[in-house]
Amino acid sequence: MITFYYAPQTRSARIFWALEEVGQPYELQKVDIRAEVRRDPEGFADASPLRKVPAIDDDGARVADSAAICLYLADRYTPGDLAPPLDHPARGEFLTWLFYTPSVIEPAMAEKFAKLDPNPTSYPWGSWDKMVSAIAARLAGREWIAWDRFTVADMMMAGSLQFLSQFGMMELTPDMAAYKDRCFARPAAARAQEKEAAAS
Repeated sequence: MITFYYAPQTRSARIFWALEEVGQPYELQKVDIRAEVRRDPEGFADASPLRKVPAIDDDGARVADSAAICLYLADRYTPGDLAPPLDHPARGEFLTWLFYTPSVIEPAMAEKFAKLDPNPTSYPWGSWDKMVSAIAARLAGREWIAWDRFTVADMMMAGSLQFLSQFGMMELTPDMAAYKDRCFARPAAARAQEKEAAAS
């Protein structure tokens, strides 16, 4: 069974959703990341060397980082469904957009919060404005972020758009808003929100 190390109100929300999408049983291990003195569950440090959530241990297969966990779960339990097959032409764009959140959105958020001067020729994420415009261009007239169906890349992107709009960091275009709502209308998303709330 999958052991899921999580903490409330963190990126763990993505993994509640991913686990519900793949339909595998899992047990929860809560990590008190805000405690002054950490007493982490046994096995957590093995699954997450930086002792950050989320992380999973799938009978010895240990994975940390939400995008990596999503990819692992999709490939392991729903091959060709929640991720394109390895030899599919859409695999490349899927990987690009799956990792867009940790490699582009989150660093651009740090730029905005820290009020850094944009430096798109030096910053690997480009800039806040480039990050936003790339998402808008990608979602214009598209149903899903990559491939012709919902994938775990959509989970990552929809979650990011919800966070950014909820906290007033960006105003979603009509295409973005419709896309986000379409993703969160999935039954697994509703189940995940219920289970996360119950586990908080």
